[in-house]
Amino acid sequence: MAQQSIEALYEATLARKNNPQEGSYTDYLYQKGLDKILKKVGEESTEVILGAKNNNDELIYETADLFFHLMVLLVEKNVTLDDIKNELGSRIGQQSQLHERQDWRGDEQK
Repeated sequence: MAQQSIEALYEATLARKNNPQEGSYTDYLYQKGLDKILKKVGEESTEVILGAKNNNDELIYETADLFFHLMVLLVEKNVTLDDIKNELGSRIGQQSQLHERQDWRGDEQK
């Protein structure tokens, strides 16, 4: 079975954004804009949760759908995979305590 990396998926969604193909689902999402993309990310997130309650095959299938829609969202918002990798890298070695995480925005944003 063929495999696709997260990087290749990101590049494919970026290429589709830069070179739209009429009639494609990815083009449809970009045409509809951020609200539609966010709606799909939310739907797919819920389906991942439900899939995890059912079986691994469903979890895998729904996670792949979520990854795709997350890549579309990242491209739409001009966020790169390097941006995400840098954020993850900034967390290496940090120890979390078992408590609610503080809001990263600070009190002024609440």
